[in-house]
Amino acid sequence: MVDVDVVVVSYNSREVLRACVEPLVGTSRIRVIVVDNASPDESLEAVEGLPVTVIRQRENRGFASGCNVGWRAGSAPVVLFVNPDARIAPLDVRRLADVLRDDPGIGAVGPRIVDENASLQSSLRRFPRSLSTFATAVYLHRVFRHTSWATEEISDPGAYVRATSADWVSGACVAVPRRVLECLGGWDDGFFLYAEDIDLCRRIHDLGLGVRFEPAATAVHVGGMSAPRPGLVPVLAWSRVRYARKHSSPVRALLERAAIIVETGVRAISSPRGAETRRGNARAVRMLLRPFSATSPRPALDQDDVTDAISASRGS
Repeated sequence: MVDVDVVVVSYNSREVLRACVEPLVGTSRIRVIVVDNASPDESLEAVEGLPVTVIRQRENRGFASGCNVGWRAGSAPVVLFVNPDARIAPLDVRRLADVLRDDPGIGAVGPRIVDENASLQSSLRRFPRSLSTFATAVYLHRVFRHTSWATEEISDPGAYVRATSADWVSGACVAVPRRVLECLGGWDDGFFLYAEDIDLCRRIHDLGLGVRFEPAATAVHVGGMSAPRPGLVPVLAWSRVRYARKHSSPVRALLERAAIIVETGVRAISSPRGAETRRGNARAVRMLLRPFSATSPRPALDQDDVTDAISASRGS
């Protein structure tokens, strides 16, 4: 009997994959499934000799698609999705599974996440809103850090010391009951990269189930919740607009799109992260200014944007 299927979606993750997988293999009642999204670096060589289930994809169809392939290959009542650049101990896996077993009203649970220096990462978030997007665009979130209207991020350290309900938790490490995944049809693989975890948690709430943050379990995420690579900024913007169009009224979706245009436009001019980041934001603005198809739930991405996502992503 297996209690938890741990699904790791890898893409060019050779340097970190073994450190993610090795602590979990051979653990009683835990099975590890590694889905490789056609990595050019032959990531799977890093886990050769380990007792894991390996699934080789012929092409990279994105993180959500890889997650769906992984959980459908297993049978355990709980599925834990873990980024290849994250690490979690077996005891912490069981703690997350216990939360779901003890409370059938919980549809997803995420652990406390720290970086490799043990610094707390802000993995608790509020659902996107146009007001907070506009506030972030003009850097008001740096002034009003702990106000709900100015930022989606919950940065108050006090929020991370007790179990609590959340709008959404990071997909870098999240456990979901198999019955919930089956009810939802899994992750929405229309999201290539970014916002798929927000969408998953939103649909869990729509089922009338809760999303829980559990600080008794800890995961280490190498690099933490870092900003996207410059080439991935248009992909992030695309995913955020797609999420808004999927879950909001047309008017609210249009406001969110406008807010994202303002945010990326300001970053294209003033980002302190360098010229590459400014160019990435400028590309995002150009993409978001294109007309939307009346039948499409999303704007079109340039092939360059998709290529950047495929070449730079680690599956998250």
